[in-house]
Amino acid sequence: MSNLATLRAQIAAVEAGTRGPSKVLPFGDPAVDGCFPGGGLPLGAWHEITADGMEAEIGAALAAFVARLLPSLPQVLFRGDVVWVMRRDDLYPPGLAFLGFPAERLIQVRAENDEEALGVLEEALACRGIAAAVGEVEEVPLTAGRRLQLACERGGGAGFVINRRPWGLAGRRGSASGSAAASRWKIAPAPSLPGEGGLGFGPLRWNVELNRCRGGRPGSWIFEEAGHGPHPFRVAAEVADHGLAPPLRRSA
Repeated sequence: MSNLATLRAQIAAVEAGTRGPSKVLPFGDPAVDGCFPGGGLPLGAWHEITADGMEAEIGAALAAFVARLLPSLPQVLFRGDVVWVMRRDDLYPPGLAFLGFPAERLIQVRAENDEEALGVLEEALACRGIAAAVGEVEEVPLTAGRRLQLACERGGGAGFVINRRPWGLAGRRGSASGSAAASRWKIAPAPSLPGEGGLGFGPLRWNVELNRCRGGRPGSWIFEEAGHGPHPFRVAAEVADHGLAPPLRRSA
């Protein structure tokens, strides 16, 4: 490899927030994977998951999104447990199992405040016996975010920070820090289509925005829960309601 090629590789590694060749989790869709410099979600890093309004307090769509993503991570597939650091006792393991998450390998930790939650999350990510760690906090200060990234690099696991605000603060804007995160997402629930034969509901759906990706570009999609396979989601095509009559044109 020439000196110029070596320099380009080093720059690409720095832009991706890694110290060497990066490992990624492809989503299996070029429209999504093309937003990341490595062709997929960077592993050995932490990612910030946000929401607006009441969803930032309830956190159901955010937790479901992360729970559906985690089983596809190589770390979770082949080794280790998953630590979930909570501020409230509202995590429902049977619901996680329904999403394909290995609930028997879940370690739940209750923290009293954000500082304690971030400390536990950092220790979990630095441990090589932990495949991934999730923390529910209101915001991540820049210094704490850098410490989380160093912990991910030491332990080799993936981290996910779910921004959850205390009750009664739905109107307040979420954390704008997140500069140390490898990516920053905004998640909202999306209506499901009818199930097979028009009975029940189809797969779960999320409105997904990739607001920031280190070295990459943003994007927005509707993610739909995928079936059995290597990828947790598929990009759902927007469905037009052809049953509605066209709007009447107002006469002059």
